Amino acid sequence: MKQITSIQNPFVKNLVLLQDKAKARKQSGTFIIEGQREIELAIKGGYELETILFLPEIISENQIKKVTAQQVELIEISKEVYQKLAYRDTTEGIIAIAKSKPLRLSDLKLSKNPLILVAEGLEKPGNLGALLRTADAANIDAVIIANPKSDLYNPNIVRSSVGCLFTRQIAVATSEEAIAFLKENSIHIYCATLQDSATYHTQNYTEPTALVVGTEATGITEVWRNHSTKNINIPMQGIIDSMNVSVAAAILLFEAKRQRGF
Repeated sequence: MKQITSIQNPFVKNLVLLQDKAKARKQSGTFIIEGQREIELAIKGGYELETILFLPEIISENQIKKVTAQQVELIEISKEVYQKLAYRDTTEGIIAIAKSKPLRLSDLKLSKNPLILVAEGLEKPGNLGALLRTADAANIDAVIIANPKSDLYNPNIVRSSVGCLFTRQIAVATSEEAIAFLKENSIHIYCATLQDSATYHTQNYTEPTALVVGTEATGITEVWRNHSTKNINIPMQGIIDSMNVSVAAAILLFEAKRQRGF
């Protein structure tokens, strides 16, 4: 079995690039997953692994074979290399290199009565990760990321989503492409915005529905407001006029789930 003990190893340097640079991830078509739970969720979500690196003091080769039945290259690494690559200390000594997916709208497989979350223009990886956790908690059909400002395979998104990047169907598209897709599939569009909007709980989400959220700073763009079935708002009871986007998405999604009888 191959062993790597030095952080100066060219392979390790390439992995650091893969973590730090979206361009490197795009060019290679690969990204890094850290942690046993996340790796197991990725496998379950149909992701193909290329390589697993492991720290034998924490996890054994036999334990890794229980994680995946895929034919994967195993590389034993030193503690120094693991600490160089790992973002956190509690990931069971295992890191995987996985092949990314194209994340196309055309690949989404929707139910007869889909519930979809659309997030437009989100920048912060932590917000995107939290949003994906929310989508998993509500067990919705799909998440569409419109006009993304962050690479979806950014390690901060993988980490903050606690593996939920792999548990829901996801597509990445422009806002115009996403709107066309929703209309082609006869899905009602409800946009969370203050302009010309009704309170969220007054609307009917029991039919095919897409709930659209944007950034806390600027909200959703005009193109979404112009194509919405209805604009909706969450009435604020305090001084500020907005809340974290993942919290807002949770409120809207679980109202839709409540109406559908969970």
